[in-house]
Amino acid sequence: MSATVADPTLTAPVHSPDPSAAWWDLNLIAAAPQEDLIFWRLESFGSQGMTSQTYGEGQLSIHAYLPWPHTTLLDLAALSLRLRQDALIAGHRTPQLRWERLEPEDWSSTWKRHWQPQAIGDKLLICPAWLDPPPHPGRHLLRMDPGMAFGTGIHPTTQLCLESLEMRLETWGEVRQDPVHEDPPAATLADVGCGSGILSLAAALLGAKQVFAVDTDPVAVQATLLNRDMNGLTDRIAVAQGSLEHIPQMVDGLVCNILADVILDMIPEFRLVVNEGGWLILSGILIDQAKFVAEMLEANEWLVAALWRRGEWCCLNARMT
Repeated sequence: MSATVADPTLTAPVHSPDPSAAWWDLNLIAAAPQEDLIFWRLESFGSQGMTSQTYGEGQLSIHAYLPWPHTTLLDLAALSLRLRQDALIAGHRTPQLRWERLEPEDWSSTWKRHWQPQAIGDKLLICPAWLDPPPHPGRHLLRMDPGMAFGTGIHPTTQLCLESLEMRLETWGEVRQDPVHEDPPAATLADVGCGSGILSLAAALLGAKQVFAVDTDPVAVQATLLNRDMNGLTDRIAVAQGSLEHIPQMVDGLVCNILADVILDMIPEFRLVVNEGGWLILSGILIDQAKFVAEMLEANEWLVAALWRRGEWCCLNARMT
């Protein structure tokens, strides 16, 4: 079944993914500058997975997945209205929205068709586990199967974290160079809210000696374990269900790509797990939230060294003062 939307105003609730249930496959056609705002709207509406693909002159095809029957036709109509309102406020064209219902055996394979290998930064190539990677000279290959967990490398916040990790781990060795030894010491890292494990994997591939990945969601923990082992990083990444209290030792750096409200609550405790002279990479933060996060960091003796922006999202790089 396919449809074009109408107009009522219900809000779709967020539900835990159920692999035995049917799903709605939403397809949106929009201009490239609309991507961040559409992703944010779909996430806030309860999407359990999203992909985007560029085609033509600055056009995007975005796919998103919502659980059926928790999401009704009225809910989809409400989503269409909100997307139209978002576009109007931002001065964009209204995105085209169509949907179809996927039966349980179809949905997990359907979204995979829309996710292709992607180069990020100067050193990483993210490749879906079910595809053969393209040639990637000079890049580390990172194979991913996120399952139901967040983190494919598509979302701007994940990309900002990956690029920040590349920069931070590259300069860490230079800063910590010991003139007595030929090689600088490698960094240790905590990945808080690890999702699919993509940031932990990237950190290990980019040179981190040891990564401690934690997430309160058991689905995320299983996804991270799967991806860790698939990439041959079992001895470099330790995974646990929980949060900061489950990081077993002090680390040199901490990366956290969650939500601004959650990050704000954790900032006072970051010093309990980060060594003197350590650093933070924080994302999942909208531009209009950055001021509050920066002020909380400064109040807890962290210096915001850089703010990287992509669309409506940003990533704060901070170091201990």
